[in-house]
This record gives sequence, structure tokens and C-alpha cells, in this order.
Amino acid sequence: MARSGAATIVDVARLAGVSPAAVSKVIRGAYGVSPSMRERVEAAIEQLAYRPRVAARAMRGSTFSIGIELPHPGYHFFTTILQGATAALGHTRYQPIVVPTATEAERDGRALDLLADRQVDGIVAVSPLVSPDRLERLAARIPVVLLGRHDRTASYDTVTGDDVEGTRQVMKHLLGLGHRRIAYLVQEGQAAMPGIRTPQETRMEQYLEHMHRAGLGAAARVVRTVDGDVVPESAVEALLAPERPTAILVGRHELALEMLQAVTARGLDVSVAGYDDTCLAGHPAISLTCVDQDGVEMGAKAIRLLLERIGGRTEAAHLTVEPTLKARASTRPVR
Repeated sequence: MARSGAATIVDVARLAGVSPAAVSKVIRGAYGVSPSMRERVEAAIEQLAYRPRVAARAMRGSTFSIGIELPHPGYHFFTTILQGATAALGHTRYQPIVVPTATEAERDGRALDLLADRQVDGIVAVSPLVSPDRLERLAARIPVVLLGRHDRTASYDTVTGDDVEGTRQVMKHLLGLGHRRIAYLVQEGQAAMPGIRTPQETRMEQYLEHMHRAGLGAAARVVRTVDGDVVPESAVEALLAPERPTAILVGRHELALEMLQAVTARGLDVSVAGYDDTCLAGHPAISLTCVDQDGVEMGAKAIRLLLERIGGRTEAAHLTVEPTLKARASTRPVR
């Protein structure tokens, strides 16, 4: 194709045999693009050496806005992440645009498309269900920082808690209290997803490993519950029967609170420990033992990485926040 100057989106569309709008959808990883269309467009982009991110940013300049995507806006831990992120933006010219994603359908990447379409200068996201390929495509056109993903990629930055160390601390605590029948409650849909390393998956694997190391592999028990804030009665019964555990480790804060309420209402002497500490867990009336990942620090680190990316850094950065166990009244020695 004879042409002069840098390739345009129209050039790409003509070579691929599609519309410019279709090229735009492929570039931003939008929902509903067929594999064959994506293949043709990506081949045309490579042949023409088209650079969509550089061209688009050069035309529009900076909007001084940062997109922040959070699932389950009511979850206490995500609120602490948002606090840290907004505080880190406090002395800059950037304003946050927060997009909550309350349902699994919204967490497939469409919220990220929405932010990109708003022409934000960068995105901080908690997106455990979005495929790495889709994130790679998004990061090709806009700086992205992912929270809670153990992905090792050169395309986008990550900030995670040390889930291996956090699980080690809480398992050491429970075993040290004499517990040998320790069950684990995991949220269905948040673990063992192909191509994705989620915190839930890592914590569950570490729980099983520590049970085996302690010679308690036969006593290990994982119970799965549906995605949501409430532990169904069926999951509670599965945890407490047939042989009741003396301790239950829960991989997420809200579910740990639910589980603590369930065992307390039944008058059972069962210890409960959770993950993602918040001020609610430390309330004297609750006093839930938790692994504290410091959500405020995670949010602040994510913003600092994003501003560095916007400023021109191209090397990927993968930061880890060290956890701290907050032992409280919800875990006790075995009687």
C-alpha cells in the first residue's frame, strides 16, 4: 500500500477490510470482537507499524484524569484502597474517575473500556476476572496498574499483597493455638481460573500446603461458596459437618464476618480468621483475627506507579505490600 507519513486508523481499516470503528474496538480490547477480525486488524497494525496510543495521546493531550475500577464498591477493603489512591492524587492535578463494577458481567473488561473511552490518562484497576490478553491489549494504548494480580508482564504494572506470607502467618497462628481441624472457605469464581493468578487461588494453595506440611493433609477441607456478600446456609452446614472444624480460615473479609456471625449465633467454639483487615474487624464487638494487607498503602503505591508510567517509564514494576497478622478474640486455643 503506497502512502506517505505515519499510518492512520483509516489505513489500518482499509488494509484489514473493516471499518475504522472496528479497528478502534480491537485496539481497546472491546467486547464482541470476533477472533478473525482481531487477527486481521492486528496483522494490519503490525504491517503498517501503526501506533494508536502515541498518536491518540499526541492529538488529545492530557485530560488530567485517572480511572479507578473497583469491583463490589461496598466491600470494606476496596474502600481502603480507594482512600489510599485518592490521597496519593491529593497534591497532583489529576482527578479520579471511579467506576464500580457490581456484577460479574461488568467485570469482564467493559468497565475498563468505559474508562479508556473517557480518555483518562491511566487506569488503576482491581480486575481479577479480566484475561491477561485483554489487559495486554489495553496496556498497549494506555498506562495500566493492576491490584491483586500476580501477573508477571512487561506491559502493565502490578501491586499485590504477599499472599504466600500472609497465609503462612495466619496458618502458623492457628496451628500454634493447637488447631488441627482447620477448614478453608473460598469464594467460587475467584479461584483456579485458567491463565489468572488471583489472591484467592494463592491463599487456598498455601492453606493446603501448610496443612500437608503439618501432617494434616487428610484433615484439610475446602468449601466453596457463591460470589457475593453472604455465606449461604448450605456452605455453613458443609463447613460445620460432618466433623466440625475447630478453626475456619476465610479468604475474604466480608465472608469472614459472615462466618463469625454464623458460628456465634450457633454458640459454637470455632475460631474464625479472615483476610483484608479493616477498622470494622478491629471493633471490640467483632474482634476478628485478620491478615492486614494495608489497602491504603496498596492504593497509594498503585497511583505512584501509574504517574510514573504516565511520566514516561516503560519498564514494568511489580510491587508487593508485606502483610501483618492482627490476632484478635475470634481465634482461641483449642479447648
